[in-house]
Amino acid sequence: MSDVIIIGAGPAGLQAALTLGRMHRSALVVDSGEYRNGTVLHMHNVVTNDGTAPAEFRAKARAQLAEYETIAIRQGKVAAVSPVDDGFEVRFDDGTVERAPRVMLATGMRDDLPDVPGLGELWGVRAFNCPFCDGHEFAGRRVGVLGADRAEHVVRMLRPIGASVTVFDGGGLDDGQRTALEALGATMHHAPVESVSADGDDVRVVAEDAVRVDGLFVTNATARQRAPFAEQLGLRILPSGAVEIDEFGRTSLPGVWAAGDLAHRATLPGIMAAVTLAAAAGQLAAIGIVQELAME
Repeated sequence: MSDVIIIGAGPAGLQAALTLGRMHRSALVVDSGEYRNGTVLHMHNVVTNDGTAPAEFRAKARAQLAEYETIAIRQGKVAAVSPVDDGFEVRFDDGTVERAPRVMLATGMRDDLPDVPGLGELWGVRAFNCPFCDGHEFAGRRVGVLGADRAEHVVRMLRPIGASVTVFDGGGLDDGQRTALEALGATMHHAPVESVSADGDDVRVVAEDAVRVDGLFVTNATARQRAPFAEQLGLRILPSGAVEIDEFGRTSLPGVWAAGDLAHRATLPGIMAAVTLAAAAGQLAAIGIVQELAME
């Protein structure tokens, strides 16, 4: 039996496993093969890995973890997690069961996109939600902002980057908000967006007329828990939809940790999705587990 079962093999889960392995503590890492950045061609704003493909990042991490004999990785999908007398039972889709005294959730969030035809095909390739991760690639180019939520905030971040910023608010902003955005230099389109599509090197946005931009930043995508395990375990959930944790990733249920963009402290305003932040959260959670093991 491992010291902990880590469900999720993105940056948070892989970093947690590395930290545990280096402290000669045992962990089983469960990799479903599904990732929030699964459609992304290159990840950015990651020191020493700026521009690296996410799959390459994960493969390198797994190769390094193979050097630690206390760490095992299992491919598979977890169906349910439940408390048992000696800790927790993790049941897989194939009916097999693993048990451990501790569980770490690192399954991440899922993006529910607005109902715009074609947006799913562009997601992670020409349509994004994080200017910190993908804004620089549109330096000196035409940038579109899709959605009314946080539109001014996103425009302010993109102004120093793009040659132009066009906001497709779909009628969701009032006159005062539109005037404020125009004062920032944004071009406004109020008609509902009918579709988006790749057209050569452009993104074609149809909102009554067809408008061409180089890339889109979506402000009204909704993040939710990718997996049902937080609900199954009755963990405390914050208004953002993320699991509430303390500074070392402990959840409201003893023995359960959480790390990555599926969790954050109540003192933070919301979910902060970034590879480096997820890895840091995984390391902190692993440190918390090692500290607990050392005291037993």
